[in-house]
Amino acid sequence: MSDPHEPAWWTSAVVYQIYPRSFADGSGNGIGDLRGILAHLDYLQDLGVDVIWLSPVHESPQRDNGYDISNYRRIDRLFGTEADFDELLGAMHVRGMKLVMDLVVNHTSSEHPAFIQARQSRDNPYRDYFWWRDARPGFEPGEPGAEPNNWGSHFGGPAWTFEPETGQYYLHLFTPHQPDLNWENPAVRHEVYETMRWWLDRGVDGFRMDVINFISKDLALPDGLVEPGSIWGDGAPYFTNGPRIHEFLQEMRREVFGGRGGDFLTVGETPGATVEQALLYTDPYRGELDMVFQFEHVNVDQIGGRKWNYRPLSLPDLKTSWNRWQRGLADRGWNSLYLSNHDQPRHVSRFGNDGDFRYESATLWATLLHLQRGTPYVYQGEEIGMTNAGFTSIDQYQDVESLNFYAEATAQGMQPEEALEALRAMSRDNARTPMQWTAGANAGFSAGEPWLQVNPNYPQINTEADRAAEKSVFRYYQDLIRLRHTQDVVVLGDFHLEDANHPHLFAFRRTLDAVEWLVLANVSSGGLELPADLSIPGELILGNYAEPGEADLLRPWEARVLNISAAGRGVG
Repeated sequence: MSDPHEPAWWTSAVVYQIYPRSFADGSGNGIGDLRGILAHLDYLQDLGVDVIWLSPVHESPQRDNGYDISNYRRIDRLFGTEADFDELLGAMHVRGMKLVMDLVVNHTSSEHPAFIQARQSRDNPYRDYFWWRDARPGFEPGEPGAEPNNWGSHFGGPAWTFEPETGQYYLHLFTPHQPDLNWENPAVRHEVYETMRWWLDRGVDGFRMDVINFISKDLALPDGLVEPGSIWGDGAPYFTNGPRIHEFLQEMRREVFGGRGGDFLTVGETPGATVEQALLYTDPYRGELDMVFQFEHVNVDQIGGRKWNYRPLSLPDLKTSWNRWQRGLADRGWNSLYLSNHDQPRHVSRFGNDGDFRYESATLWATLLHLQRGTPYVYQGEEIGMTNAGFTSIDQYQDVESLNFYAEATAQGMQPEEALEALRAMSRDNARTPMQWTAGANAGFSAGEPWLQVNPNYPQINTEADRAAEKSVFRYYQDLIRLRHTQDVVVLGDFHLEDANHPHLFAFRRTLDAVEWLVLANVSSGGLELPADLSIPGELILGNYAEPGEADLLRPWEARVLNISAAGRGVG
């Protein structure tokens, strides 16, 4: 894939994630599609991104918005035709952009032909493609508590569903419509690898692999610890970074990419992975993945790691986390840098001030992210400072995780408004409201009624308005991307965190040979006096305030990038 001795092409690249159903609707049916993406490729080229990561467009019943795939080699008619896809891929390549597809192979759809076959009888040839188990000893199949173990699903309820026709349960770490594939079966692995080769032959440039570190399970499937206030056990220790995960990924690399050549990209989503585990996944000499998505930094505002039990951000906690990953993967491996994606709320609302200082906080967080060592990921809309949706009724939500949480929480006594407050802060639907293109009807997203309500602030926040504004988030992102494309210190420089315990100051240095940059950010809505050791004169490379400020004072949500190189002040 890449020479371990030389920096890979993706070290200086920026990736843009498209959530297809919410990006742009070319057909007018209210759902984003491939023709809509095609119509906006010039916009993405103008932004300057190198790679497009496309969330699933495969054939699917859409129980989890495409992350339940029923045919891995077909484009869902919801998004367009096979010809539309090929045209889109070609148009990206003409513009010098690569396309990374979502690979969802921890689980499939319950409507996939293999699962339809598997559920017919215990001796069906496809039965062993999935995880089937008898009821717990001492229980009648189907009765409460009879599940093979006590694992809970990530989307609420048990991780097992009973099938009366064959008298067994099947495992699904997500919804019952997403049965887990049994990677212990070589036939499953062979079919996955063959499908990956098929897509590469078609011209795609790599894969983002959904929850890929879940594919190896502890064969004993033991009960998990039941936390206070929980009904179900935590099975994560028995399916996260499992016993054969590295064997499977190394086999995948050999079988899919071996001898192929070409500049491909493999990104693994690895919830629960530690720095030490990420190093194993991404060390180029091990032949597994190019980089991983880890979750530590986006869990720092969650009490006890529980998504819906959130608290205001502790900046020292976030700095500690980011620093741990920067230092841990400094010499081997590689970081993926992100704050927003289709599974996370909008970070300008979550970690910033999305009111009076929306521009400043959006550009501050972008500065902190893009100036680290790693490959930055831009989620659609963050480049114009899109915010959380602010929905006020459960009827406005569509995400299965959000709806399940609301139903379970209110059934257990939580007041509806308290549950809605949690959704307003953390629901995945915050990231999935349609892209805001114009101040016109439906934000210019669709000529029809959008599948999910458009954020009410679209008349003020949209690409047309932002790009025409004096303070443009889009133009600031262009500047950041340009720095990564042109400055070696941004790509390969060492990272050194300053003042780790300061509650509002986020500062770090990037150094490469004789070049030294200092990044300063005031993560607050008040002024911030800089410590004496950081009031360093230097050339301003980039900042999110138009007028120069005082050298020792940062204004609200101000970010500065300074060249403080001892020898000369030219950009390194």
